[in-house]
Amino acid sequence: MPEQQKEEFFYPTAHYRGEFTPENLAFNANLQEFAQRVSLLCGLETSGKIPPGEAYNQIKALWHELKESKKNLLDRIDTEDS
Repeated sequence: MPEQQKEEFFYPTAHYRGEFTPENLAFNANLQEFAQRVSLLCGLETSGKIPPGEAYNQIKALWHELKESKKNLLDRIDTEDS
């Protein structure tokens, strides 16, 4: 199986259908990556590959990255519009 097909199979992405702005599109990509990585961590924890505490800490770090992404991409637009 070609590498691109593997990538699409393991990490599917949905097409963005919201109001288009570069910031919305970038945040949507970050949100989808967050969801995929959380799902992977949950699977690893459930199968016993990583301990619950490690899964929690990694998900918490991912959450902080997503919050920072929102702050940099979406909150900036809201303050510019005001």
